[in-house]
Amino acid sequence: MAIKFQNPMIMGVLNITPDSFSDGGKYVSIDDAIISAQRMIDEGADIIDIGGESTRPGAKAVSALDEINRVIPVIEALNHSTDTPISIDTSKPEVMELAVKAGASMINDVCALSADGALETAAMLNVDVCLMHMQGSPRTMQKNPIYHDVIDDIKSFFSERIQACIDAGITKEKIILDPGFGFGKTLDHNLEILKRFDEFKSFGLPLLAGLSRKSMIGALLNDRNVDGRVVGSVAGAIIATQNGANIVRVHDVLETKDALTILGGVS
Repeated sequence: MAIKFQNPMIMGVLNITPDSFSDGGKYVSIDDAIISAQRMIDEGADIIDIGGESTRPGAKAVSALDEINRVIPVIEALNHSTDTPISIDTSKPEVMELAVKAGASMINDVCALSADGALETAAMLNVDVCLMHMQGSPRTMQKNPIYHDVIDDIKSFFSERIQACIDAGITKEKIILDPGFGFGKTLDHNLEILKRFDEFKSFGLPLLAGLSRKSMIGALLNDRNVDGRVVGSVAGAIIATQNGANIVRVHDVLETKDALTILGGVS
C-alpha cells in the first residue's frame, strides 16, 4: 500500500532477527511477528518496518537468502491482513525486490542504496526510499567516528545520495532522509543532531528520526538497560518531532502515540 505522508507518523519496528539490540529473538515465528505487528497497528502505528538483519554495532552480516527467509513470509501474511503500509529494512537489492513483490511499499536502507545494484533496483520498484546516513559499517561504525561538523557532513552526504538517486531514475518525491542516530556517531554527535534536526529541512524532503531505545538514551540515563529506556525514547521522539521529524521510528508505539496526541492538542 502506498504511503501518504502526514505529520507526524509513527513507524513501528518489527525485527525478525535473533540478535537485534532491543527485540532480537522475540519474533522469529510468523505468528508471533504478525501478532506483534497487529498490536502496533492497533496502538497507532502508521507504518510497520520489517527487518531481517541486525544493524546494531558489531552485528554479524547475514546472507540474502537468510534475510529473505525471515522477512518475506511475514510481509506476505501482513499484507493480506492489513492495509497499513509495510517498509522493508534492508540494504540488499534482492531482498528489496522480493519484499516489494510481497507487499512492501517502502525501502528503508541504512546504507542509503549504496550496495551494488541497489539504486537500479529501487528505481525499478518505484517505491518510497529512506536514505540513512552511516559512517562506516554496522561492524565498525562505533570504533572512532570523527566529523568536521556532524550536521554539515551529513548534509553533504545527503546531497550526494539524493543526486545519485535522481541520476538512477528515482524521483525526489520518493526520497526520505534519516540522519542515522547511533550509526557511526558518539553521544555528543547524536545530541547535536537532535538539537539541530531542523537544519535537514532545507532539503524539502520528509525526515525520519530513529532513536528509540538506542545507546544515546541509555547513556543519558546513567547506562540504563534497553527495557528501561521507554520514557527517554518517547521524550526523544517528541523533541525530534518538534524539530521537524515527519516520521519517528519506535519500538514503543502506544507510549509514543499518547505523547504525540498530547503534543498535537497543545500545538
